[in-house]
Amino acid sequence: MIDSVVFDLDGTLWDTCATCAIGWNTVLRRHGIAFREITEADIRAIAGRPHDECIRQVFVGLPEPQLALLTAETAAEDVRLIAQLGGALYPGVEDGLARLSGCLPLFIVSNCQSGYIEAFLGRNGLRTRFVDFECWGNTGLSKGGNLARIIERNRLRAPIMVGDAPGDQAAARECAIPFAHVTWGFGACPGADHHFSSFRTLTTWLLAHDRLE
Repeated sequence: MIDSVVFDLDGTLWDTCATCAIGWNTVLRRHGIAFREITEADIRAIAGRPHDECIRQVFVGLPEPQLALLTAETAAEDVRLIAQLGGALYPGVEDGLARLSGCLPLFIVSNCQSGYIEAFLGRNGLRTRFVDFECWGNTGLSKGGNLARIIERNRLRAPIMVGDAPGDQAAARECAIPFAHVTWGFGACPGADHHFSSFRTLTTWLLAHDRLE
C-alpha cells in the first residue's frame, strides 16, 4: 500500500542546470578566479550530489580557500538566480502534482543547499502541493538520512520514493521502501522496483494504485 510519495527534486521534478551554470560563472567573475567557463553539461554531470561535493568535482586544482569561497557563494547564487529565473519543469509535473496532492501527501528530499527547495516551491507556485521537505543543506545528512527524517517526522507508514539517480535508489533501500525510477533525469537505476518514462505515466500509476488499495 502507498500512503505518501517522496520526490527527489533535480532530475525528477525540474532541471536548473542552465541557471546554475550562469550563477557559477557569475561567482568566478566576481572574485576574478581564473577558471574555464562553466557549462550546463558541467552541472548536469554532478547534479544530485551535495553542493560541496559538486564544487570539488568541478573545480579540480583550485586551492582550498577558493573552493571554500565557491562552495558558499555558488550555493547562495544558485538560490538567488533560481528564484529569479527558475528552471525547466518536466512535462506533466505541474498537472501531476496537482492531481496527486489531492489524494496523497507529497514530500521532497534533496541533496541541495538550504533555500533551494523553497525557491523551487515559490517560483513554481507549488507550496500548497507539499506537506514537508528536507535537504542536505539543512541537516548535513545523506539522502537516506533525510528520507528517514521525513518518514519519522510525518509518521509515514507506506511511502514510495521517486527519483532519477542511484543515490535516490540507495536512499530508498536504506529506508526499506519501494523506489520508482524516472528515466528522464540524470542517472540509470536498473534495479528499481518501477520505471516510468513520463510524469503523466507515473501520476496515472500512483492514482490507480491508490484507488485499488
